[in-house]
Amino acid sequence: MIFAKNNALIYKHDNETMHIQAWGENALRVRATQNIDFTPHDWALLAPSDTNPKIQPENALIANGKIAATVSDTGVLTFCNANGKILLKENWERLCDEPSKALHTYGRSYLALAGDTYKITQRFVADDDERIFGMGQYQQKYMNMKGCVLELAQRNSQVTVPFYVSNLGYGFLWNNPGIGKVFFGKNGTEWVSEGTKQLDYWIVAGDSPDEIMRNYMAIVGKPPMMPDYAMGFWQCKLRYRTQDELLTVARKHKALDLPMDVIVADFFHWTMQGEYKFDPRYWPDVEGMCRELNELGIKLMVSVWPTVDYRSENFELMMEKGYLARVDRGQRIHKMLFGDQLFFDFTNPEARAFIWQKCKENYLDKGVTLFWLDVAEPEYMDQESLVFRYCLGSVSEVGNVYPLMYTKAFYDGQTSCGNNTPIHLVRSAWAGSARFGALVWSGDIDCTFDSFQRQVRAGLSMAMAGIPWWTTDIGGFHGASIDDPEFVELLLRWFAYSCFSPVFRLHGNRLPETLDPNEVWGTGADNEVWSYGDDAFNVMKKFLLLRERLRPYIKSQMEFAASEGVPPMRPLLYDFPNDNIAWDIDDEYMFGPDLLVAPIMERGATGRNVYLPEGACWTDMTTGEKHDGGIIVAAVAPIDVIPVFLKNDANVLM
Repeated sequence: MIFAKNNALIYKHDNETMHIQAWGENALRVRATQNIDFTPHDWALLAPSDTNPKIQPENALIANGKIAATVSDTGVLTFCNANGKILLKENWERLCDEPSKALHTYGRSYLALAGDTYKITQRFVADDDERIFGMGQYQQKYMNMKGCVLELAQRNSQVTVPFYVSNLGYGFLWNNPGIGKVFFGKNGTEWVSEGTKQLDYWIVAGDSPDEIMRNYMAIVGKPPMMPDYAMGFWQCKLRYRTQDELLTVARKHKALDLPMDVIVADFFHWTMQGEYKFDPRYWPDVEGMCRELNELGIKLMVSVWPTVDYRSENFELMMEKGYLARVDRGQRIHKMLFGDQLFFDFTNPEARAFIWQKCKENYLDKGVTLFWLDVAEPEYMDQESLVFRYCLGSVSEVGNVYPLMYTKAFYDGQTSCGNNTPIHLVRSAWAGSARFGALVWSGDIDCTFDSFQRQVRAGLSMAMAGIPWWTTDIGGFHGASIDDPEFVELLLRWFAYSCFSPVFRLHGNRLPETLDPNEVWGTGADNEVWSYGDDAFNVMKKFLLLRERLRPYIKSQMEFAASEGVPPMRPLLYDFPNDNIAWDIDDEYMFGPDLLVAPIMERGATGRNVYLPEGACWTDMTTGEKHDGGIIVAAVAPIDVIPVFLKNDANVLM
């Protein structure tokens, strides 16, 4: 049975109900369930503006701008663009190219679990020519996701943001925060949710990646305007143990006339996990520290963890109020790090208000400006975390939304205090996190050139998934000695790349580590720009000053991101969709519309080949040499140079 109701096309057969409705410009939302009704959650989606879809129940058709969907008598759902070209079609027919009466497959399948929950699989027909970009941050060498199998789960350095842009002219959001997998196979695409009450996805048609992304960001939310100070240089290490250590670094930066806009007090500055306040033994005058930093023109960021120790002064109240995540079976311990901890339940609105109030009293009211929301996956001791449960449901059903709710807690708190341009450094995200001021960094990654290459591709994938603010630990996080010349080479190449990234942030756990016997956690070796010798210092100083000259240009790109949702860092295909070669380039990117950046990502390299897309004239930023587009050039890049090309003689430097 197919009919229209409440501006939606509805298909009912047996015990399944499917709604297809217009949701934003050129877009449709699809929901299907075998339960009596749908859940009230819109998850990543904001309420759309009024649309006027064309619905023809007699033809089983709904059309909204450039996209149309039809449903066959047997329930097969097909999406086409305005020209009638098939964009995506459910796979209900057979498992092989030859007709077979024996091998049937189902486009939507439901495996009943406990209660009203199902394991749901959604299948689509594959297209051999399709290329897929987005999906968040995966530590792999591929930017084109076609042929990849991706876990839909948040982990340290893995960020699931299940939206992609296809070269076939559509974008697709899996609007389901449950744990699962997606298979972008040659013989079919399959989305699997391990436990959910309904199928829910959103699809948009467009003539270019830019049009698709703008419509997507309009419906999941654009970032606020990035504050001016966030566009400069951020100094961080694991970790400044005391107020004096941190202030000494800040003072020296300014004494050397070097720019610094943000400095970070990392983890274990607190009295205990779950108490959200500085340990006065090491940080005796937080207000005075913040006052001096402000006079130096530097903002202080503090690390916040969602772990609550059983010994914390807040633990009993949090337990009584139901603010802590639960377990369906086994012992209620989520993490063991110098004690036993539970994770805070950020899906609970009362819990979100509680944690913000604590952070306001102990940090914001004392002068702290910024919050680093670490361990946002969250990072359970048992990675098979399906036994854990939140206010909104089991991790199996809602787990991937946790980092979005974590960020929302601090966004709501900051805006309630009058800060309309909040920014939060966070280790994970989901679709829609951008609207809460999420600045995602790529996690605790290795200090290798291979890792560096993966971050470049991961950052572009995050941009295409709708996370415009993204960064990395310059040089990587794990396993590097400050005395190793090979690491210094990596650090300098990474530093140059980060100069042309949305946020320019130095961080890492450098070796050798030191441990004070009076502390729970020690510190890594020095990680300041002067820590690696005079030659390295001069290279980093060059890029620090270059970043300052780029700030007006960067600000204009952040304004564009806030107003239109356009990511400042994006793959070449975004700006040059008509250049077929651009769709295959995954080691270069555009930084705004006028800068093409080609980082050096191989040890010992002093240059590289750079593809310059068709449709523009390109000027080497270092040499001034001009080139027509549509060619490959050999760029020379000694250790203090990163290949950057200006489009059409653009003027980007102050």
